[in-house]
Amino acid sequence: MAGHLEAELPARDVSWAAALRAPFDALAGGNSAALEAIWDLSSRRLYGLALWRTGCEEDARDVVQEVFVRLASRRRDLSGIETPHVWLLAVTHNAAVDAVRRSARRRTEPLESAAHVAAPGSDPERATAASNTSRALAQLPSPQREAVLLHHVAGCSFREIAAITGVPAFTAASRCRLALARLRRLMGGSR
Repeated sequence: MAGHLEAELPARDVSWAAALRAPFDALAGGNSAALEAIWDLSSRRLYGLALWRTGCEEDARDVVQEVFVRLASRRRDLSGIETPHVWLLAVTHNAAVDAVRRSARRRTEPLESAAHVAAPGSDPERATAASNTSRALAQLPSPQREAVLLHHVAGCSFREIAAITGVPAFTAASRCRLALARLRRLMGGSR
C-alpha cells in the first residue's frame, strides 16, 4: 500500500468507476480473488481519503483494512450497488469518521504533521512543492480538504461527493470552490 499520496496522481481518472465494475460483480458472484483487483484499483484512493479524514497514517491503514474486511464479508450484498467507487468511498468516509471518534482521546499525530502530498523520487524541487502543498492543505477546514481530495484526486463529481459525505451537491461544490480559492491564497497564486 502506498505510504502517501503521490503528487503525480491524475486529476480525474474517469475509468476508475468502469474498471471497478467487473471485479465488483465477480466478488458479488462469489469470486474472492476479485478482492485483489479491487485492492489494486482502489487502495491508494481509499487510503488518501482515510488519511485526510483521520490525519493519522496508522488509522488510515486500519480504515482501509476495515473497508476491505467489510467488502469481503458483504459480498452477497454487492450486486445491488450501482456505483462501486462511490460505495467504496462512502464506506471509507464513514469508517474514517468512526476511527476519528474512537481515537479522539488517543491522537498521537496531529493532522499538520501528516504529509498530504509526497513527491516521488529524490527531486528537491518536487519535494519542496509537495511539502508546501501539504502545509497548505493542512490549513484547510476538514470538509474542504475532503472535497478537494474526492474531486481532484479520487475523480468524483460533486453529486458523488454529496452521496459520500451526506451533504447536498451544492455544498460539496461550494466546499471545493472555497478550498481552491484558499489554497491559491495560501500558496501565492493569483487566480
